[in-house]
Amino acid sequence: MKLALTSLLAGSAAAFAPAPMAKTSSAMNAFTAADLPGALPPMGFWDPLGFAEKADEKTLKRYREAEVTHGRVAMLAVLGFLVGEAVEGSSFLFDAQISGPAITHFTQVPDGWDALIITFIGAAEAQRAQIGWVDPADASYDQPGLLRDDYYPGDIGFDPLGLRPEDPEELNLMITKELQNGRLAMLAAAGFLAQEAVDGKGILEHFSS
Repeated sequence: MKLALTSLLAGSAAAFAPAPMAKTSSAMNAFTAADLPGALPPMGFWDPLGFAEKADEKTLKRYREAEVTHGRVAMLAVLGFLVGEAVEGSSFLFDAQISGPAITHFTQVPDGWDALIITFIGAAEAQRAQIGWVDPADASYDQPGLLRDDYYPGDIGFDPLGLRPEDPEELNLMITKELQNGRLAMLAAAGFLAQEAVDGKGILEHFSS
């Protein structure tokens, strides 16, 4: 139900909240296609269209920032799909009136709540931009979305459980795991959206039928 949407958005904002975090490993300093975490056999560094080969360091950083951010949102979205449909009709939110496929939940949110949710997301995104982006006033007009030189894509300082390893190899492995899970989640979320749009049935309903 709508509990999922609220949980998802709360998690999204938390994921983008700042916290001090030291950048001490080589994984956070070097940024070239040859050194990027996320490549695993048998595919290796999969770039069939050669985007990375044609990109300079600044562009490559923007590509990775987009990938890791979309992956994080997709992981939250997949969780939101499953939890939202699992608790529909039994949640304390909105008098348990929100039901049906997850793609219809947002349109069922009472008036006023949608504006609050959008404001919440906008504030989280603005904070993320302040952490990683060069102020537009200080960037060239032909370099929109320029990232700070000392910013590693995705490193927004959120590590409340202290899971970030100090060893560079372990950090690369953790980054790779996040990227791979995010890539899978992007495919899963796209599949969920397409499936529910085609037949109007929830994902959990498909699992149980």
